[in-house]
This record gives sequence, C-alpha cells and structure tokens, in this order.
Amino acid sequence: MQPRISMITLGVRDIATSVEFYEKGLGFPRLESPPSVAFFKLNGTWLGLYGREALAEDAQVPADGSGFSGFALAHNVSSEKEVDGVVARAVKAGATLTKKPQKVFWGGYSGYFKDPDGHLWEVAHNPFMWVGPTDKPA
Repeated sequence: MQPRISMITLGVRDIATSVEFYEKGLGFPRLESPPSVAFFKLNGTWLGLYGREALAEDAQVPADGSGFSGFALAHNVSSEKEVDGVVARAVKAGATLTKKPQKVFWGGYSGYFKDPDGHLWEVAHNPFMWVGPTDKPA
C-alpha cells in the first residue's frame, strides 16, 4: 500500500454556495458531477463537497458540533506575495479572515480563513521546504 489522501470531503450547508466559493472564488477546477455533490481535482487530491447532514448520516455521526474541530486544510504556495493573493481572493469570494497573512514563529509566512461553511484553511509559504505532491513550482 502507498499512503496517500485521495479525497477530502467537506460537509456543507448549501452545495451551490460552496461550489461558487471554490470554483469562482478560489479558481478550483470542477469536475462534472450530479447536483447533490461536487468534485474538484487538485493536483493529486480531490476535494469533494457533500451535504453536511447527508455526510454525517453516511458516517453515522452527529451533524452538528461546536467550536474548533481540531482540523485545518492547508494550501502551500511558492511566495509570500502568493499567500497574500490567495487569502485576498478567498475573502473577496466570501471567506472570513481569521488571521491575516504574516511572518510566523517557524520562519514562514501564513494566514488563515474560514470558508462559507466554517472550514478552516491555512495558506502558507515555507521557505525551507516545499510541501506538495511534486517539485516546487517555478
């Protein structure tokens, strides 16, 4: 077995709102799918959007929780300027800024936002190592 995360599925309140955020707001390439679900192909991993209640029912867990879930998605980019751009684009598309992009304790640069359903995203530049499925982009 080769370890990998093939897909991350987010439970969302409204598929159409979330599709607009990820497709138009962040520019994620959407794959054709039925209206009850959405898929985006992201350089080796897929992002899935599915109704929050339906996803919880499928997993046989409660649909609602509160506070921080102990989970954040990360998008690593190749420069501080790119961090600023991605975060600005997300906020313009409806994200809530939780931490403005800034130099961080580990020597990199990052910021955080929540998508329209409250999923936490970090956008980061790590000058010491590239975190991604392929070699660092040019």
